[in-house]
Amino acid sequence: MSSSFFLKKEPKNNKKRKFQGGPTGAGAKGKNKGKNIQDNPPAKKKPQKDDEEIASDSEYESGLEGEGAPNLVFSSDEAEEETPQDKRLRLAKKYLEEIEKQEAEKAEDQEIHDHVSHRLQTEYLDSVGKLRRNIAASIEGYDTENIVKLKHKKQHLPLCSLALSPDGEYLFSGAKTQFVLKWNLKTSRVEGAFNVQPHNEDKNTDIKRRSHVIALCISSDFRYLALADGGYTIQVWCPKELKHLKTFHGHRDVVTSLVFRRDTHELYSASRDRSVKIWSLDEMAYVESLFGHQAHVTGIDALSRERAITSGGSDCTLRIWKITEESQLIYNGHSDSIECVKFLNDENFISGGTDGSIGLWNALKKKPLHTATLTHGVQSNGESNWITALTCVVNTDLVASGSCDGFIRLWQCAENFRKLKLLLQIPVDGFVNSLVFNSDGTKLYAAVGQEHRWGRWWRMSEAKNSIMVIDLLRSTTEATTSGKSKTK
Repeated sequence: MSSSFFLKKEPKNNKKRKFQGGPTGAGAKGKNKGKNIQDNPPAKKKPQKDDEEIASDSEYESGLEGEGAPNLVFSSDEAEEETPQDKRLRLAKKYLEEIEKQEAEKAEDQEIHDHVSHRLQTEYLDSVGKLRRNIAASIEGYDTENIVKLKHKKQHLPLCSLALSPDGEYLFSGAKTQFVLKWNLKTSRVEGAFNVQPHNEDKNTDIKRRSHVIALCISSDFRYLALADGGYTIQVWCPKELKHLKTFHGHRDVVTSLVFRRDTHELYSASRDRSVKIWSLDEMAYVESLFGHQAHVTGIDALSRERAITSGGSDCTLRIWKITEESQLIYNGHSDSIECVKFLNDENFISGGTDGSIGLWNALKKKPLHTATLTHGVQSNGESNWITALTCVVNTDLVASGSCDGFIRLWQCAENFRKLKLLLQIPVDGFVNSLVFNSDGTKLYAAVGQEHRWGRWWRMSEAKNSIMVIDLLRSTTEATTSGKSKTK
């Protein structure tokens, strides 16, 4: 054992021997000291656990070559020392790996954040009616082999009007008969029908007449169906149960057009009595009348704002009615009677007339931004073919028009709604009296008849009274933009 061991333990032994003592004093001390060494040798202490683990340098040196020597092995890698240059290189590589990992996580988080932000913005703009989608350029054609024609014996006379349910599953059709049919578009069969004849009595006259369903419209929540039966009244039905709810009286001439304000139960009606009336279906009551047109009001349309747009027939004007402000904006541009009008969005709208032209408008301009003339050709006598039907996919650049020239034409509102560009022509025999797109513009429904919806002065005997269902073919790419409406 080394000297350090005895130096550590000797004070404890001396203290113990002194504690066990006998007589004190110098003589006793010397006597006891000799006796203890010779007669009573100190008992051997059991080595403590801590003492067993302590070993001197001499034990390691002598024990390395003995049989009980610890088996210590040193590898060559541990023996080699890392140079400063290698250490700097290793730390640099580790730092770069950490940076790449952090940047990858940051990029992934940013991509997810961008996707979520874009989706929320798109859903919000769509909910308030301000989403702008450019879908016309993606249309490549139509499915010529799978055009469906819907016909029924209760509507053997020319079709006049169509209304599509918000979910696109049901289509309601009206004709020059007293029946309205409810079509299931999944099965292409009639799911229900009702007769408007018992409810078409006019309040101010006792003359009996045949019903003529000239206009149809459905509320955004699929709760109400309103129709104009060719008289002075407006009928309100439940589109789910096909049950009559109410008949509105108030117009003094034939009701020509109807529209619901989006996401509300406010109904706007136009009539030949040159007035526009507002009805509340929540209260089933009349609200107010709007006057200004100098001729028959032939068409009406509305979006989510408390505004309606109307075409004034032979007074050759279009009017936007600011209902809350109790004012109106007047637009002039057609050279002859204006038959139909449609909102593209809160800023732009289109119109068609008997002069064969289609006007593209901005609500801030009193004149059309673009006018496409003779869009559906001319007749044998040189007169232009009337624009009998117009429709669009709301908040997009896709427009469809119909006449009696044998084609339905699709148009694109190009150059930021400053020009109409012809996309394609779809052959059809007869008068196109009504056109409806589904919500995404993949299907087009057309009400076709042998006669114009307003009269019997011209008849095409080769045409069939039916509903055409046309599937539009589109490419996979579709551009989507958004914006805000600033109509004054």
